[in-house]
Amino acid sequence: MLNLIGVAIAFIVVILLIRKRYNFGISLILGSLIIGIFSLQTIEFADIPKAMLEATIYHFEDQPLQSIVYSFDYHQLYAGTIELALLMTLIFILAKLMQETGAIKKLIDSLRTFFSNGGTLGVIPAIYGLMPVPGGALFSAPMMDEEGDKYKINKDEKNFLNVWFRHIWFAIYPISSAMILICSDKFSNINIYYLVAINIPAFIASITIGIFYLRKFIERASKQEKNTKKDYSGLVYLLPPIAPLFFYGLLQFFDFPQIRSFLIGIFFSIILLYFITKIKPNEFLQIIKKSLTWKLALAIFGIMIFREMFETSGATILIADIIGGLPFPAIMVIIIIPILLGVLTGYNLGAVALSYPLVEPFFQFTGINIVGLTSIIFISSLVGYLISPIHLCNVLSSEYMKTDTTRMYKMYIPSAIFLLLVQTISMMLVFAI
Repeated sequence: MLNLIGVAIAFIVVILLIRKRYNFGISLILGSLIIGIFSLQTIEFADIPKAMLEATIYHFEDQPLQSIVYSFDYHQLYAGTIELALLMTLIFILAKLMQETGAIKKLIDSLRTFFSNGGTLGVIPAIYGLMPVPGGALFSAPMMDEEGDKYKINKDEKNFLNVWFRHIWFAIYPISSAMILICSDKFSNINIYYLVAINIPAFIASITIGIFYLRKFIERASKQEKNTKKDYSGLVYLLPPIAPLFFYGLLQFFDFPQIRSFLIGIFFSIILLYFITKIKPNEFLQIIKKSLTWKLALAIFGIMIFREMFETSGATILIADIIGGLPFPAIMVIIIIPILLGVLTGYNLGAVALSYPLVEPFFQFTGINIVGLTSIIFISSLVGYLISPIHLCNVLSSEYMKTDTTRMYKMYIPSAIFLLLVQTISMMLVFAI
């Protein structure tokens, strides 16, 4: 029972540290150690470093302790976590390159050619949403503020549209960190395009919600003229964000691992962007140098260690036994816990990382297969993260617009409920075992 207490304490510590903006990876590693120490009644002390190695660089088989400590001859190195950490770092670099080289702004300027009647109020943040960087809503906020004035919408409405449309892709965007993580072999181990395909109902619901509010907000404004000046030159900047998707599809025919396929695609995208922008090599390298960060890589290591330690502790078995006797449906727990962790952490990757191992013991009681459950967890955590008052996009966009995140809840709450209902009902109908 001590291991279960350790899990509870670890979650509390991790959430508190995240809320105080401590490094996510270090917070998770600390939480892992807490779980390990509280589990020493059921595991050996050597199982703690063993679990950490299992999660990151090394696979053990059932061997005596002395061979674990002194010999690598009978075991195998594990590159999955390292590749995932590298992928997250490269995605961040690509996002910063798109921003710093002006590629995003040029792309938006070209897309203005095709939209009138308020369409740009959805397009501007949606394009920035292709670049999954923390607090990215701040980049689109100045343009949204200016564009919103043309349609006489207030700051709360601009704020909602900015944050909502920025995250419109998240349900189906396969190079988002949270989606890559939940499909990785340490989590659901499903093909990432399966998740993309079955999340389409949530994506359609997100677009429907966005368009509903957009039309409602601009109906009081006079009709705007469509931009008559044609400029298609910026459309070429759509290629870097979507190139990894083509590489993934192509390399799957050659049985490449999912993460490695995306790594190759992102690396190609960075090179492609260099040639498209025609930027000086030194300037390009300087942007890459400024974009290098160890935080995302450390976060991935922390996530994998935390998950491995959680399983090693045996707490999953206890949770399954407890939940099996409860009078309410397990599916409710699988929905509510990711939402709560999304709200509490304000971090989509963190919400997925923390909630998945916690709700995994409930899977056997739902009557839904792993693909459907993965989607429910992903969308639930996304909803919690989206409406969280400490979600960085909410904080920074609200600060720029000189308003408050809480003013968006009259729009957020019904939107979140509708989105969850659409996806959960779809998964229960299609993926019931």
